[in-house]
Amino acid sequence: QVQLVESGGGLVQAGGSLRLSCAASGSISRINAMGWYRQAPGKQRELVAGITSGGSSNYGDSVKGRFTISMSRDTAKNTVYLQMNSLKPEDTAVYYCHAQFMGIRDYWGRGTQVTVSS
Repeated sequence: QVQLVESGGGLVQAGGSLRLSCAASGSISRINAMGWYRQAPGKQRELVAGITSGGSSNYGDSVKGRFTISMSRDTAKNTVYLQMNSLKPEDTAVYYCHAQFMGIRDYWGRGTQVTVSS
């Protein structure tokens, strides 16, 4: 079992920055990858960024060059960060932390709202 606790998010003006954090606890040694997805009203959930336990990362096309994902690890938890720069109103969405467990099960956080005003 894995528990995900998100923090960060909020309201920011266009061009500003925010950082999201997600702490994973539980059976963290069996997490293959973590990442962030987002869902805007009326739209499907989409990948924002992901990072594997080996440190490889990938990004959605709309955030490349603006967002950076990173991960820190200790014996008790893994924490994944999403640094979001040059935010745009179209980045407004609920952002969900995701963890892939042993390649066969997905865990999700509750989500955190990011609102970018124009």
